[in-house]
Amino acid sequence: MTTSPDKVDSEEAAATPSVPDLTGRVAVVTGASRGIGYFIAKQMAAAGAHVIAVARTVGGLEELDDEIKAEAARTGKGAATLVPLDLADMEGIDRLGGAVNDRWGKLDILVANAGVLGVIAPIGHVEAKTFEKVMTINLTSTWRLIRSVDPLLRKSDAGRAILMSSGAAHAGRAFWAPYAASKAAVEAFARSWADETRNMPLCVNAFDPGATRTAMRAQAMPGEDPETLPHPSEVAAWVLPLASPALTETGRIFQARQKRWVSYRLPD
Repeated sequence: MTTSPDKVDSEEAAATPSVPDLTGRVAVVTGASRGIGYFIAKQMAAAGAHVIAVARTVGGLEELDDEIKAEAARTGKGAATLVPLDLADMEGIDRLGGAVNDRWGKLDILVANAGVLGVIAPIGHVEAKTFEKVMTINLTSTWRLIRSVDPLLRKSDAGRAILMSSGAAHAGRAFWAPYAASKAAVEAFARSWADETRNMPLCVNAFDPGATRTAMRAQAMPGEDPETLPHPSEVAAWVLPLASPALTETGRIFQARQKRWVSYRLPD
């Protein structure tokens, strides 16, 4: 029997996000050169983590590194390792897991944040190369990343995996089919992985940022006033509690705009 993406059992979170102590913890954050991923990486480093920042854009990674180093000089907390990597490079993802193992022997936090929109168009008008890119970056690379780091997360005393989703996964909205399908599949990954590891210290959850002031949102909604949307730094702050060693939730979704946990139910 399958499950529906409709959700019940919502649970309100605190009005403001808590900042866990991530001192000594190792985190991989993909899509870290801009947008939400940039601020997740920056804030996790500020909380004490060593962040392995993964992205295609070297300039954005270097800017992130400069900010993390400046904060570390001031507070003595946090550091970064930069990994310029196109997530279409599946063997590169495999090498990433091997490099983390060789240097640290474990991984404490995975934030699979990187993604592409594709196009907003009728499903029959989507070009094959566009569809394939959306699935490669949003879905296949996420599976490859999970496969690469799952053994390392299991070595942590409190492994935490956060897979970036979207409300589009549930809305069934016209013209969003490839992106929505990719995010619905990512949520299926998260739920199955969480069930596989339910009796372990590893917690796996999806994160729905909601509409955010990012380049992807501007691409999808070019007529929208970005000032009406939360800044990516505000949204990123809600990811940090999901990386806390004290977290007990697994197999659920956190909705940043509603500031709540939600669960799934069987279809009616």
